[in-house]
Amino acid sequence: MSSVVAQGGWIAGLACMLGAISTGASAQGRAPDFSSNHAGWVATSNDFIATGDAHKPVTFDPAYPYVPNNTGKQATYRIADLADSNLKAWARERMRRENEAVLAGKIAFTPRSSCMPAGVPAFMLFIVEPIFFVQAPKEVAIIYSGDAQVRHVYLDQLHSARPKSSWYGESVGHYDGDALVIDTVGFNEKTYVDNYRTPHTGKLHLVERWHLIEDGERLEVKFTVDDPDTFVEPWGGIQRYRRVQESMTEQVCSENNAAFFDYHIPIAAKPDF
Repeated sequence: MSSVVAQGGWIAGLACMLGAISTGASAQGRAPDFSSNHAGWVATSNDFIATGDAHKPVTFDPAYPYVPNNTGKQATYRIADLADSNLKAWARERMRRENEAVLAGKIAFTPRSSCMPAGVPAFMLFIVEPIFFVQAPKEVAIIYSGDAQVRHVYLDQLHSARPKSSWYGESVGHYDGDALVIDTVGFNEKTYVDNYRTPHTGKLHLVERWHLIEDGERLEVKFTVDDPDTFVEPWGGIQRYRRVQESMTEQVCSENNAAFFDYHIPIAAKPDF
């Protein structure tokens, strides 16, 4: 993967300009400020944290504990715990087949390892590289610097009557006190909702609430997922981020990757010129 600091580019300039707009709004008490002073936010958990007041996110099978990298132990792939009765039969069966394939030696790829758009809520599971916020009066852009994936949140608007399906869906939001509330619909069915490759349908509906905690040193997002064709009932989760002070970097995920493992990285079959 290639990584260089983006200096003097249009993204940095736009971030500074719109960050100034956001800071002014925050000073007047109209919006929380997630973007001033080159603040970036690094996710602190490999998996979603259960909220305690909703169905839990999918987690690993206790018989096959998940061990991430950099723990001093042998890392493992995720094997989903399918004892959760909140999954509809078709989703449970698809994930059962995935579990069996991974146990038989298949690579358990994630959106990040395959260089594919994550969709949401899986976007919140991108770790290591920070996310950055660009806050403007009519839009908030949330940028993951790992491979410049961008979420666009349009403020104080209604959803389209018939949103066109897309990887990240149609997100509309508003500020509620010290929080940014985001409502997203209009997803395609090419993404997963987590790193266990839990599927979803086009009926996926996500509501998020982002707010600062611990005197602004941490950022927390609490969310609810509803998809009546995949889950018996809505479920919820939490992700937390730690503040970092650094410039946005440019990283091209699939650049110069050799196909040592089957991570499902998209490869062009023929030149596009």
